[in-house]
Amino acid sequence: MRKVLITGFEPFGGERVNPSWEVVKQLNDMELAGARIIARQLPCVFGAALEALNTAIEEVQPVMVLAIGQAGGRTDITLERVAINVDDARIPDNQGKQPIDEPIVESGPAAYFSTLPIKAMVGSMREAGIPASVSQTAGTYVCNHVMYGLLHRLSDQQAIKGGFIHIPYLPEQAAAHPGAPSMAATTVLFALELAISIALQVEYDLKVVGGATH
Repeated sequence: MRKVLITGFEPFGGERVNPSWEVVKQLNDMELAGARIIARQLPCVFGAALEALNTAIEEVQPVMVLAIGQAGGRTDITLERVAINVDDARIPDNQGKQPIDEPIVESGPAAYFSTLPIKAMVGSMREAGIPASVSQTAGTYVCNHVMYGLLHRLSDQQAIKGGFIHIPYLPEQAAAHPGAPSMAATTVLFALELAISIALQVEYDLKVVGGATH
C-alpha cells in the first residue's frame, strides 16, 4: 500500500499545545484514497526539524509528504504556494537558536514551489464549508525552513509530491489571545482528510484564481 507522511510540530512560542500535532496525530494509521497515513512530530528547531523529517522520509518511503504548522492569527487553512531560502527568526526556536538572514541551503535556489495541487485542495475544502485559501508566504521561521528543506530534497524525486499547510489556533489557544481567530480540531481534521485525498487523486492543479492583491 502507498504511504503518505504527514508531520506536525511540537508546541513553541510559549504555547502549551501545537494544533498541527494535535490534529496530525489523529491521522496516524488512517487509510485515505488507497494510502496509509503515517504521522510524525517534528521539533520546532532549525536544523533538527529537517533532520527528523529526512529520517522519517527514509523510514516511511512515502509517495507524498505533507507538513502542517501553526499560524496563529490566520483566519483560515492556508495552503502554501512557495518556500524561500532564508531563515530569519522573529523569536528563538525551542533550543534558543535565532538565525537571521541565513540561507537554509547554501547556494540553493531562491525558492521552491509546492508540488501539491493546492488550488484543487482549497476548492475541496471550500466546497465542504471550510475556510481555506492559497498563501503566498510560509514565513521565515521553522515552517518555511521545513517546507524549503523538504522541497529541496524532493527536487530530484519527481514521483514524490510535497508541500506545506498552515492552520489557525485551536479555540483553547485563542482564548489566551483575545480577538485571535481559531478553528476546531474536528474541522481541521476533516480538512486535512480532504486535502490528502485530493492530492493523491489530482495530477494537474486547477487553473483558478489563487493570488493576492497585496
